[in-house]
Amino acid sequence: MKVAHPAAAVASCDVFVLGGGPAGATVSTLLARRGRSVVLAEKQRHPRFHIGESLLPLNLPLLERLGVREDIERIGVLKYGAEFNSPQHDHTVTFYFSEAWDKAHPHSYEVRRAEFDEILFRKAAEAGVHAFEECTVTAVEFPQGEDVLVTAREANGEECRWRARFLVDASGRDTFLASRLGLKRRNSKHNSAAIYGHFVGAKRLPGRDEGNISIFWFDHGWLWFIPLRDGLTSIGAVCWPYYMNSRRTDPETFLLDTLKLSPALAGRLTEAKLAGPVTATGNYSYYSERMTGDRYLIVGDAYAFVDPVFSSGVMLAMNGAFMAAEVVDTWLRDPRLAAPMARRFEATVRHGLRNLSWFIYRMTNPSIRDLFMAPRNLFRMQEALLSLLAGDLFRGTPIYPSLAVFKLVYYLACVCSPLRTVKAWKRRRRVIRDVQLGAAAPR
Repeated sequence: MKVAHPAAAVASCDVFVLGGGPAGATVSTLLARRGRSVVLAEKQRHPRFHIGESLLPLNLPLLERLGVREDIERIGVLKYGAEFNSPQHDHTVTFYFSEAWDKAHPHSYEVRRAEFDEILFRKAAEAGVHAFEECTVTAVEFPQGEDVLVTAREANGEECRWRARFLVDASGRDTFLASRLGLKRRNSKHNSAAIYGHFVGAKRLPGRDEGNISIFWFDHGWLWFIPLRDGLTSIGAVCWPYYMNSRRTDPETFLLDTLKLSPALAGRLTEAKLAGPVTATGNYSYYSERMTGDRYLIVGDAYAFVDPVFSSGVMLAMNGAFMAAEVVDTWLRDPRLAAPMARRFEATVRHGLRNLSWFIYRMTNPSIRDLFMAPRNLFRMQEALLSLLAGDLFRGTPIYPSLAVFKLVYYLACVCSPLRTVKAWKRRRRVIRDVQLGAAAPR
C-alpha cells in the first residue's frame, strides 16, 4: 500500500493504527484477520531497543491466540517466578507462579524487546496489515462527518496521507492523542524515574530459578535484574525523582554507583560489565482522562503508565489490544452497538490498572515490604497476590476478596507501627509534591 505521490492522492483504510509496539501490532493483526483494511505506522525501524523485557504468565494465552507463542519461546528465557530482596531482612523470598490461584500458568519468559516487538510487527504484516516503518505521524484531524485524516512523514522526507474510518492510538509513551487533545495528566499519586542498561557477566540465580526476575529494594526506590538470552542481563533502577535529579556524573557512572547501593545486587555484579549505552528517563507516571472518543481509541502506554515493578506493561497493552479490536470491529459495523462496548472496555482497563496501582503506590512502604518478605496464605492471600503478579486481572478469577483481606492486613500493620507509617507517608508526599512543583527530569 505504498503511496507514490501522497500529496496528490490520499489512501483510504478502515483503521489507522499509530505505533508498532505490542499494543499496536496486536490490534492490527486481530482487525486484519477480521477482514479490515488496516494501516500500521511505526516511527522507528524494527528491531529497535525497548525496555520492559519481563513477560507475565497471562501474556502466554494472548501470544497463543496471535499464533506467535512458539516464536517467543525460541527467543525467551524461562521465568518461573520473581525474587524479592530487602535490605531490612536477612533472607530472600521467591514467589512462584505455579502457586497462584490458577495453577495452569506456571511460567513466562524474559525476552529482548527488540526481538519480541519485531515478531509481533512482522505477524501483523503477515496477516495483511499495511505495515510501515520509519513513518512518523505528524498530524491527525477529525473533520465533522468525514473520515479521520492522518498525515505522516517517511524517512526520506516524503509526506503520506490517509483517510481512515477509525484511529487507534498505540503510540506508547509518546501519548500522541492524549497530548494533542489535552487529555494527558501527571499521576498525582506516583512519580518515578529510571536509569538502566544491559550487562554481561552478571551472576544469575542457580538452577531452575536462573531466569527469574529479581527485585531489590533500596533507599531511593527499587532495582531490577532480568536475565536474557546469550548471557545478557537487563539491570536498572526505578527511583524517586529527587534522587535522579541529584546526578552530577555521566549516566554510566551514576548507574554503576546506584547499583552499589544494594549490597545484595552488587554481589552479583562483581564480574559484570556494561554491554551498551546507559539510558535515563524522567518522571513517567501519567494517564489520559479518557481512552475512547469520536472515531478513536487509546490503548496501552498511550493511555497510562505507572511503574514497571510488576512487569505488567506488555500484558496490559496486549490484553487491552484484544478488547480494543472487539470495540473497533463492532464500531465499523454499527457505531451505536460499539458505544456500550467502549464504555466496558474503558472500565475494564481502568479496573485492572487501579488494582495494580494500589500495590505499586505502596511498594516503597516498609509495611508492604514486611508483608512481601513474610508471605502467608491466610484466606488465600498469597495465591491472590501471586495471581496479580501473574497478570490474572481480567478473566474473572475470584482473587479480589482475598486481595481485600491483604489490604486490611496492610492497614492494620500500618496502624501498629504509627511512627514508621507517618514517616513513610510524609516522605512520599514530599517527593511527589516536589515533582508536581516542577522538579527537573534527569539530565
